[in-house]
Amino acid sequence: MPNFRTFDLNLLRVFDQVMAERNLTRAARNLSMTQPAVSNALNRLRDALGDKLVTRSGYGVEPTPRALALWPAVGDALRQLEGALSPGQFVAAEATTTFVIAMADATAAGLAPGLVEIIERDAPGISMRILPLTTRDPRRLLDDGAVDLAVGFFPAVLADLTAQSQAGTRPAYDHQRLYNGEYVCVMRKGHPLSKGALTLKRFCAAHHLLVSFSGRPYGFVDEELAALGQTRRIVLTVNQFFTAGQVVATSDLLTVLPRHFVAMTGREPELVVRDLPFEQPSVHVESLWHHRQAQRSDHAWLRLAVAAAALKVFPRGGEED
Repeated sequence: MPNFRTFDLNLLRVFDQVMAERNLTRAARNLSMTQPAVSNALNRLRDALGDKLVTRSGYGVEPTPRALALWPAVGDALRQLEGALSPGQFVAAEATTTFVIAMADATAAGLAPGLVEIIERDAPGISMRILPLTTRDPRRLLDDGAVDLAVGFFPAVLADLTAQSQAGTRPAYDHQRLYNGEYVCVMRKGHPLSKGALTLKRFCAAHHLLVSFSGRPYGFVDEELAALGQTRRIVLTVNQFFTAGQVVATSDLLTVLPRHFVAMTGREPELVVRDLPFEQPSVHVESLWHHRQAQRSDHAWLRLAVAAAALKVFPRGGEED
């Protein structure tokens, strides 16, 4: 066990950056240190904790189980100290922060242009990394500090957070509604189902393309169909809405896309949009973050920037008339 009377807390800052970047060179750049200095600090921390912490892997490093277990607590403590010692010190025009956001390509297509405009106008030194959203429950990503913010449709997560609040438990996550969306059935022009009523029977008899972030061979449409005692034939599963738009424009497959994204596929003149032949849940797109970030002024700026970018695309929150 380390002796905390002599323990160098700066080693934890190095550890936090190495875990966040999984790369010593990038961690050194973030800390304004040389790579040898980062390696030396990491070796000192290894000696203090009695664990390798990370091992070489390809172009980066791979954390040990001990490091993975330790990182959330270290990151949480560092962020709380940062917020307590320098509240309100974030100045967007002078900052060089890098933010990491997880969102689907359909969401990014709508929000990224507005975010770029905000950065170039108000925060020229800030960078943003948008990672693909691969799950409908991004809480693990937020726990681990892999992303600062997740943006998407998270119905199960919000239901769980509501249940925790009603039970008197303070949820570990906060969220903000950005806009309301709607999913629609999309097919090529001239498709046999582009004329006449799109009934549930005709919809289920067709061949389908599924967009699945996680790679699972079913989605919310299949859950709704199962509740009605129906199934559909899924021929192809992809993990991007953009890919889905390209494929259905040149095939007889049907897919389900966010209504606002159809225009962003670049193939809108070749596509037909039909309402789904069953009731669908309301699609509330939210930003979600760990509550340990709530008091950080830089994170507050990030949340405001994302909300402002959403407002440019969805001036009324995306609500239908």
